[in-house]
Amino acid sequence: MRIAANHIAQHNESLQAKHQARLHAVLQETDQAEAIIQKLMAFNVAIPSWALGTGGTRFGRFAGAGEPRNLEEKIEDVGLLHALNNSSGSISLHIPWDIPKDYAAIRELAGSFGLSFDAVNSNTFQDQPGQPLSYKFGSLQHVNKAVREQAIAHNIDVIQHGDALGSKALTVWLADGSSFPGQLNFRNAFENTLESLEVIYKALPSDWKMFVEYKAFEPNFYSMTVGDWGQSLLYANKLGPQAYTLVDLGHHLLNANIEQIVSLLLMEGKLAGFHFNDSKYGDDDLTVGSINPYQLFLIFKELVEGMDARGMNHATDLGWMIDASHNLKDPLEDLLQSVEAIMLAYAQALLVDAAALKAAQLNNDVTQAQEILQQAYRTDVRPLVAEARLRAGAALQPLQLYRNAGVRKALVDERGSNTVATGL
Repeated sequence: MRIAANHIAQHNESLQAKHQARLHAVLQETDQAEAIIQKLMAFNVAIPSWALGTGGTRFGRFAGAGEPRNLEEKIEDVGLLHALNNSSGSISLHIPWDIPKDYAAIRELAGSFGLSFDAVNSNTFQDQPGQPLSYKFGSLQHVNKAVREQAIAHNIDVIQHGDALGSKALTVWLADGSSFPGQLNFRNAFENTLESLEVIYKALPSDWKMFVEYKAFEPNFYSMTVGDWGQSLLYANKLGPQAYTLVDLGHHLLNANIEQIVSLLLMEGKLAGFHFNDSKYGDDDLTVGSINPYQLFLIFKELVEGMDARGMNHATDLGWMIDASHNLKDPLEDLLQSVEAIMLAYAQALLVDAAALKAAQLNNDVTQAQEILQQAYRTDVRPLVAEARLRAGAALQPLQLYRNAGVRKALVDERGSNTVATGL
């Protein structure tokens, strides 16, 4: 299914007067509006192929209706999102859930929607049908070398799939760890994992990156072999200049200062990018910005400051991707909300008066520093984000148009009510 350009135009026309009035109000507050709009138009967030269907809990999965039945339909769904918001211009595949049968045809289909392929993701946290050896006790860390070699071969296979599609990065997330004291030797687990990653790293094309993701707990509850950003950074430094640390916002213990982590990784030139989501208790994978939007803003403030300090391109030098689980919502609606939250936080961060903030910091003016940040955060930047979409031919209000156009009903009519997308 595609959203016709004339439907978007009609939608925008009906909201134009109200939008212009709101935009005018913002323009009175800042002289940075045009620069911010241009950066918003360039900024895109990758959509993961596994997030286009209903997610699951540890106890069950309640599938929705009209879910994409194959990779082609997943690409169509991302194309829908991108047509609505012009900020979802790439798709991130998880292998082996979404292995293309015809690379050229898949690239052509994606191109017809204006999409490219972001990082490809390996999967050694599940046993696949027909897999000879189990990952029950780990993959790249496993005490059995044959299991490690199986996991290495899978990651190299994922690189080859990604290379055929035009991807430029491999994301490695490991469920490896232990749930009980004494279950494994920490040093051996670390060394086995490093040796395995080194083999995979050597298989990277010269223009690729390796993203090493970490997680504090789950599925193992005593130790995770890559349990925090320090361990990931240690691996990345040992592997070489093509290896980086990937931050998932839910992969931290409660009250972790993620914005500080971001700042330090950027300073070291080792930040790969983000898996965006939100959480209340742990790795909840909730809609971005639904729980703690101020934290999201503070993270983006550090991102903008750190990227500018290094002369980086905001849109292309880091990887931006959503990683959420839509257990209760229509996945496409949830993704539209998440992308909107990301764009709002980015716009707010761009509004921060960096010179004034630096002066306040140098003067130890704590009150003024807080005022500067909260002034940017409390500014209603929704008209700027909407204007960026309008100029790009997307919808002023993507979620509203999605619902008014009856997109989910059309997908159910086309695909049926009992389809279940691949993924968690």
